[in-house]
Amino acid sequence: QAQLVESGGGLVQAGDSLRLSCAISGRTFRAYASAWFRQVPGKDREFVAAITWNHGWTYTGDSVKGRVTITKDAKNTVYLQMNGLKPEDTAVYHCAARLTTGDVSFRPEYEYWGQGTQVTVSS
Repeated sequence: QAQLVESGGGLVQAGDSLRLSCAISGRTFRAYASAWFRQVPGKDREFVAAITWNHGWTYTGDSVKGRVTITKDAKNTVYLQMNGLKPEDTAVYHCAARLTTGDVSFRPEYEYWGQGTQVTVSS
């Protein structure tokens, strides 16, 4: 099993920056990739960004492209740096990890999820 714990969310103003963290413990030695998804009530979880553990390849969703950066460190923590935040970025941000290769933006293939951290952007 893997445990994922997010932190760093909060209330910010439009244009501000925020960095989310995801501390991962457990089966990270077998994880292929970790990602951030976000969700607003009544909608499916939307892919934000992903990073592969072996090569550090990164992928970013179209709605946030150019405004977010995903990174990882040697302590099995994944970060999401978000700049130029907009009110439409308001959501619960979830960290996820998957063991298998494939389309890193495909939500159903992620086996492990964190509880999420709320990000609220005021206009």
